[in-house]
Amino acid sequence: MTYKILEHTADIRMIVQADSLEKLFSEAVYGMMKIIEPKVNNIKAAIQRTIALEAVDSTALLIDFLNEVLLATHIHKEVYNEVIFKSLSEHSIEATLRGFIASSLGEDIKAVTYHEADVKKKNDGTWETMLIFDI
Repeated sequence: MTYKILEHTADIRMIVQADSLEKLFSEAVYGMMKIIEPKVNNIKAAIQRTIALEAVDSTALLIDFLNEVLLATHIHKEVYNEVIFKSLSEHSIEATLRGFIASSLGEDIKAVTYHEADVKKKNDGTWETMLIFDI
């Protein structure tokens, strides 16, 4: 499956659909990186960063995870193109992000919001959520 960026009046809205919870989380990261539009000059200088979190449910976990990824993107000026999961449940995640140093970042996302977010497993076994990025 994939992500799709949708129109929104003031922020950026994105629907994410995937055939597993891991894919949902990784597609959300890839979609967010697409919105940020980083510029990378040296793709040979690979980096990696690990994020581990716990939350009350999968929706809070996804939002908190994306905000941690966003924070690392801004602090370290990094862009991530791979997510490797050590563990993922509906209440906890430990994942390694791999990517590159960005020479610049395009769109300034301030935060990933809880508004409209609802990670759910559909009857056909696929996962879906809506995400709103505060810009």
